[in-house]
Amino acid sequence: MTETQTQPALKAKDYKSDIKPVWCPGSGHFAVLSALSKALAHLALKREDVAMVSGIGCSSRLPAYTEVYGFHGVHGRALAVAGGLKAARPDLTVIAAGGDGDGFSIGGNHFLHACRRNMDITYIVMDNEVYGMTKGQASPTTSPDWSASKLTPHGPGVPSFNPAAIALASGATFIARGFSGDPNKLTQMIVEGIQHKGFSFIHVFSPCTTFRPEQKGWKKQVHEYAEEVTANPVKTAQGLQADDGMGTGLIYRTELPPWQPAYDAICEPSALEKEFQV
Repeated sequence: MTETQTQPALKAKDYKSDIKPVWCPGSGHFAVLSALSKALAHLALKREDVAMVSGIGCSSRLPAYTEVYGFHGVHGRALAVAGGLKAARPDLTVIAAGGDGDGFSIGGNHFLHACRRNMDITYIVMDNEVYGMTKGQASPTTSPDWSASKLTPHGPGVPSFNPAAIALASGATFIARGFSGDPNKLTQMIVEGIQHKGFSFIHVFSPCTTFRPEQKGWKKQVHEYAEEVTANPVKTAQGLQADDGMGTGLIYRTELPPWQPAYDAICEPSALEKEFQV
């Protein structure tokens, strides 16, 4: 190949691995994978310049299904790993993926501080309001009166987590909600999230029709987020309180400098070892 020749443009399928997804039929995660692949193709990102990081859960299988660098971590630690990777390799496009249990329960503390730190990372959370991989117990976003699970026969009994409101209060600079049943809109949302310089949080309604068959009705419940998008966190907070929680679209975006440690703050392991020598 001569220097004047260029590689052909990658298509969405080129960002998918040869591993067949094992999600249940009807899972919204299939559409999320498709939207992510289309977004990467739209942005014409080199596969070796993208890193996909996840924790544990059905949604966290994404690194295996994408043809980019991937790291399948431990439960709830996707953002910790993604932050460390971005600190060491700021040249990479770092995308973290998880679910409502992985991201908001055991990973809740990491979520708060990832929003506050505002590193240039895109975080996609596929929310089905249930722990699907571990057979149907309630998650932080499950409504308090959901009693269909044998593991919580009387319902969780506590208010459900409001991810967008928590992200806003914690300092995220890009907040959006999507729906797997609207893949084109979700694709554009992921494109904008990756392009945003700072911490981008994309909350995706992704039904689990196995343990939450009633979520098939989400298609009729989701609607355009009605409030005006503003960089004013106070007005956005008021809008989120007025919303029924099913509004999709861009919710909040502001421009703040992303946090990135200086290269001189990163040292070799051997140098660290000397600090601990007695």
